[in-house]
Amino acid sequence: MKVYIETLGCPKNFNDTQAAEAFLIKEGFEIADSPEEADHIIVNTCGFINDAKKESINKIFEMAELKDQGKTLTVSGCLSQRYSSELTEEMPEVDLFIGVNDYERLPGLLKEISDGRSTGRNRSSESCEYASQLPLLERNIKKGTYTATLRIAEGCDNCCAYCVIPSIRGGYRSKSMEDIVTEAKYLAEEGIKEIILIAQDVTNYGIDLYGRFMLPELLRKLVKISGIEWIRLMYCYEDRITDELIKVMAEEPKICHYIDVPIQHSSDHTLKEMKRRSTGSSIRNTISRLRASMPDIAIRTTLIVGFPGETEEDFDDLLDFVEEERFQRLGVFAYSQEEGTPAGDREDQIPEDVKEMRLDQIMRTQLDISYQHNQALIGSVLDVLVEDRDEDGSYIGRSQYDAPEIDNSVVFTSDRDLKPGDMVKVFINDAFDYDLAGYEKEAE
Repeated sequence: MKVYIETLGCPKNFNDTQAAEAFLIKEGFEIADSPEEADHIIVNTCGFINDAKKESINKIFEMAELKDQGKTLTVSGCLSQRYSSELTEEMPEVDLFIGVNDYERLPGLLKEISDGRSTGRNRSSESCEYASQLPLLERNIKKGTYTATLRIAEGCDNCCAYCVIPSIRGGYRSKSMEDIVTEAKYLAEEGIKEIILIAQDVTNYGIDLYGRFMLPELLRKLVKISGIEWIRLMYCYEDRITDELIKVMAEEPKICHYIDVPIQHSSDHTLKEMKRRSTGSSIRNTISRLRASMPDIAIRTTLIVGFPGETEEDFDDLLDFVEEERFQRLGVFAYSQEEGTPAGDREDQIPEDVKEMRLDQIMRTQLDISYQHNQALIGSVLDVLVEDRDEDGSYIGRSQYDAPEIDNSVVFTSDRDLKPGDMVKVFINDAFDYDLAGYEKEAE
C-alpha cells in the first residue's frame, strides 16, 4: 500500500512527517510522490493561527475530492489535535483523525481502515498522552537531501498570552543529548550538510533534563560531527541567549552567524500584556551583545502587530525600534485572535484594517533596510549552498545568513556543472530588495 503525506505549517511538522514515513516504511508501506498514486492520503495540518487553519481546511477538502478513486483520507497534526471533536462531526469525508503524538500508531490504524475493522474516527487527544521526554525517532530522509531540521525539544512552558502551542503540544520536553548526537550523526551519514536546530524554544534546551541551559554544550558536541558543515539556530528566546552561547557561536566556524529571535514586540506595555519575559531594554542589550561578538551576524526576528490593547504609542515604539535595530531578516504577523488563549478573550481587540495598516508600515520600512543590507554586500565573497538550477542555467542557493524557505536567495552563474548540496564561493556583484546576484569565484 502506498501513502502520500501533504505537510503544512512549520518545520516541526516536516519533522513529524519524516518520522511518520519511517514508521510506515518499517511496516511495509511505500511512500508515494503524489496523492494520485497513493492508496492512503494524509494531510499533516497546522492549527496555529487563523490563516494556517484555513489553509489546512482547504487542503483537506482538496484531497477529499480524490476519495471517489477508492483512497482513504487521514488528517493529522496540530489542527487535528486541537479540534478533533469538531472535525469529526463536521468532516465525515475524513476516515481518520490523529494528533501530534500518534504517528507510531499510524501504520496499524491505516491497516485497520483497509481491513474494514475501523469506523475511521480516532481522536488522538483521547488516545495518546505526551511523552515525559522527547524520544529518538527514526526519520525518512529522501535521497539527495542536503539540509534537515533536528528537533531538540518538544512543547513549551512559556504560555504567551496569544499562543495555543502548550495546549496542542504539551509542556517542554528535551531530547537527551546522546540521542540528539546520534540523530545528527545519522543525518550526516545520509548526506546532510546543514542541520537546523528547532524547538518551540531552542535556548531552553536541557533545563528539564539537566537543570540548566545546555545548548552551548550541545553545540560543542555537534560541531565535531564529520560531514556537517553548517549548524543553524531557530526559535531562540532573547532572555536565554547567554554569554556562553554567544561565545560558542563566535568561536565555532560550523555554527552559522545567523540566529532567529522571535521578539514579537519592543514596547514594554505590549510585551507585558503578551506575558513575555523580555523588555525593550533587554532585547536591545541582547542584540548589542550578539553584534559585538559577531559583527556580521544576521539576526532574524518576527513581530506581532495589532495585539489587543496595542496603542498608537506602542506601535510607534515598534516602528522606531525596527528602524533603529535594522534587522537583516524580519517577518510580521497581524495578531490572530485564538480561542482558548488569554488574549483571545480580551474585549480590546484591534480592528482588522488597523492591523493590516500597521503590518504594511513595518514591512515597507523593512524593505528599505533589507535593500541597504544587501547593497553593502556587493563586492564580497560568500559561501553559498547550492539548492537549484534555473531554466536559464543560473544557480540558486543560500548563504549562511539565510534559512531555507523563509529567507533570501543568491542567484549566480558558474562554468561548472553543480548539483544541489554543493558548497561554492560566490562573488556578489548585484543586490536587490531580498536577493543577491553574482558568479562563482574561481578557487585561488
